[in-house]
Amino acid sequence: MKKFFYEMTYILNPVLEEEQYSELVSYVNKLIENNGGEIVEIEEWGAKKLVYEMKGKGSGYFVNLYFNAPAEAIVVVERNLRIHDNVMRYLTLKYDAKMLRHYELKKKGELPSIFDIDIEETADED
Repeated sequence: MKKFFYEMTYILNPVLEEEQYSELVSYVNKLIENNGGEIVEIEEWGAKKLVYEMKGKGSGYFVNLYFNAPAEAIVVVERNLRIHDNVMRYLTLKYDAKMLRHYELKKKGELPSIFDIDIEETADED
């Protein structure tokens, strides 16, 4: 079974306890692994303010992860995220060759300086 490289970001309900965040992150990871995937990297960005309210909430707990999985696993994982009460939103990206190369260069610290742009600095120029 062919595996593809994915990036997934999901937002959890901000009113949960720290232990509940850990349980939900573990739940998502197990879903991926139980369906033939393997986790490469997990980044818990924590609580962030939202640009607009979602489900009556002004903030959310953000988690970003990178993983390899067969395409069939995505259907199962996304269905479980869609019906889980504490998952506010999710987005799954399937990486193509260029995106994967960019990710690998970034991890090695070899990303060309053209990609090293300070977003806040460019926003101030506008």
